[in-house]
Amino acid sequence: MVQSKLPNTTSSSFSSICQLIEETGALDMAIGKTDFKCPQELLDLAVKYFNDGYNNYAPLEGIYPLRKGISDLIKMHYSHEFNPKTEVTVTAGTIQAIHTAISSVVKDDDEVIIFEPAFESFAPSIVLNGGRPVYVRLKAPAFKIDWEELRKMVTSKTKMIILNSPHNPTGSVLSENDLLQLQRLTNGTNIIVLSDEIFESIIFDNQIHQSVSRFEKLIERSFIVSSFGPLYNVNGWGISYCVAPEKLMREFRKMQQIQIYNVNTPLQYALADFLPKNMSFEDISELYQGKRNYFNRLLDGSLYQVIPAQGGYFQLLDYSNISDETDVEFSERLARDFGIATMPASAFYHEKGKSRYVRICFAKENSTLEQAAERLLQVPSTTAL
Repeated sequence: MVQSKLPNTTSSSFSSICQLIEETGALDMAIGKTDFKCPQELLDLAVKYFNDGYNNYAPLEGIYPLRKGISDLIKMHYSHEFNPKTEVTVTAGTIQAIHTAISSVVKDDDEVIIFEPAFESFAPSIVLNGGRPVYVRLKAPAFKIDWEELRKMVTSKTKMIILNSPHNPTGSVLSENDLLQLQRLTNGTNIIVLSDEIFESIIFDNQIHQSVSRFEKLIERSFIVSSFGPLYNVNGWGISYCVAPEKLMREFRKMQQIQIYNVNTPLQYALADFLPKNMSFEDISELYQGKRNYFNRLLDGSLYQVIPAQGGYFQLLDYSNISDETDVEFSERLARDFGIATMPASAFYHEKGKSRYVRICFAKENSTLEQAAERLLQVPSTTAL
């Protein structure tokens, strides 16, 4: 008999939603798929490198021109320069980068703090490495860290704290004060920080992304993971990256070597050529802020409670004025009866409580946002107000 290494992990919530979409034909507003094409110049470069025969293995750490471009991108936005030779590694997507970072340092009985709601791959990666997830809930409705509560959760066994900003699924972002609080909390400890910043390029309302790369005392203890996917609409290319000080990156590369070894070679060359002239985040933030505003305006005056996302391209909707159903039940009814697929927020919690939130992806054309809002507004309230 096979004894499961992840006995508490069932099939992915995302797989379940995809199956529901296939069964019902519902409008997919659940999964993080964008309606927008990657830049034509980038596509042309990819075709060029495929045609030119760049089909052999790339170096384990990624091609140097791309690593140099990543270093330059970070320096431009956050004024810190990571050494492209020793502190930057190209990865086969974000989940792999996060798993590799966890695997690099987490050992038996180590505790790793996760802020919930959290992406569903975090905890299994910790468990597979013998660690124990410690869950700290972000405080609704703004989904902020309670720093006093966090301090009480830190013990001598705390090995890592995982951050995610802009946050999936809530769209909240960390402030400068949050990062300074984290810096004070970890000062004088051996705690490692893993910062998932894949939506760093999508920040709203004139805010500035507070990357760990801005804080020298955090940099020395941190893995920072980001991706070209949201920036250039190439999520399916599966190319992300991790930056960290050399002492941490050395362990990261050891682990990556036995996990994947190679990342798509021609696409790395295409990104390396495209990146130097396309480092601005302004246009993409403006695009998605417009999408957020448009979608939320379509729900004005409805029973849905909306706290506008501060970053990323996901928006939570509080439907507690409409139904007492669990979010899983409500999401299933939305798909089957009203033709719209949403992601229940409980997919991002280890305990399925009484969440009354669903997540919408607003990275869509306006016509799709209009269809989605129309279907959401058809749902009658069954809750006594």
